[in-house]
Formats: sequence, C-alpha cells, structure tokens
Amino acid sequence: MTGPQIERAEPAEARALTELIAEAFVPLAATTWLVPDPAIRHKILTDNFHIVVEHAFEWGLVETTEDRSAAAVWLPAVADPLPPPADYDDRVAAACGEFTERFRLLDDLFEANHPHEPHHHLAFLAVRPDRQGTGIGSALLRHRHARLDEQGLPAYLDASSTDSRDLYARHGYRVAEPFRLPDGTPFWPMWRPAGG
Repeated sequence: MTGPQIERAEPAEARALTELIAEAFVPLAATTWLVPDPAIRHKILTDNFHIVVEHAFEWGLVETTEDRSAAAVWLPAVADPLPPPADYDDRVAAACGEFTERFRLLDDLFEANHPHEPHHHLAFLAVRPDRQGTGIGSALLRHRHARLDEQGLPAYLDASSTDSRDLYARHGYRVAEPFRLPDGTPFWPMWRPAGG
C-alpha cells in the first residue's frame, strides 16, 4: 500500500493551509495558554501562523498532501540567518491583539532554545483533526527526511505535546530537556541527526 502523495504547496494556498495548521493546534495546552478565549483562538492562531507560513513560501518550503489534509512548514538554517518576516513585530501585534506579549514570550523561548548548527527547522507539522492518527504526518516526515539525509542535513523542531514528541522520537529525533511557558506547559526541543 502506498502512502499519500506529497507535493510542494503553492503560495496561493498559504491562507488555507494556515487555517488547517491553526485547526490542528487549537486544542493544545500551549495555544490554550497563548489565547485563553476559545471563541477567538482559531482566528488569532491563523493570523499569527500565517506570518510564518508566508515567510516559508519565500525562504523555505511548504509541503502538503494531495488532498490538502496535512502540511509541513520547513525553514532552512544552513548558512547565514534568515531575515525576519517583513514588519514582524507590527504584524504580530495586529494578529494577536491583547495576547501579543504571550506570543512574544514564546518567540523569545524558541529563540533561546534554538540550535546554532546548520539544520532544517520544522516550524509546523499539522494534520486535519479528522485525519490524525492515519499516518499522514509520518508520510510528510519521511518524505522530507529522505531529502535531508541525501544532503547530510539534520533537522530540528519544538514538540508541543507528548503525542507529537513521541511521534518525532519514532522518526529519529532526540529529545532534550523541555522549556516551559509561565503556566508550566512544556515544549521539547528535538534534534534529528543527519541520516536519522
């Protein structure tokens, strides 16, 4: 049995794929801390994540399944640091409103824990909720890891739940000590050496 067809997404799909990512992330403990109000959480996450997804279309890679039920957003960190997204601070403030400082704190935590060695950074891996647990996320990982292994490049990510941490561990990522949001919610830095 063959897995799902993996394709490079087109920039015109940025908003739809960002909404998919937000939908998958809405129930997480971290996003509940970021946006405590469930009535507006999806919209704020979509507006915030869209900044990163657009940036990946310019500087990185967005891959998706043929049916657009999942997406992986990758940013290279292999030579000079990437420039930040244009007008990043203003765009985050416009997207996040009263919760801007929470998103900025999370950005600071991500930056403080990000490795400096050359790698590719998995910013988001998301599967539509009704398709989770069917192997689609693993197919996206295997597809990109094969290319990274050919190039001799490691990968890095921050896992935001025990389920995702365990999924990534099955794909060769080594987990480090977690860093935590102010309410104690953990993120696990995870590193996959070149070749798995």
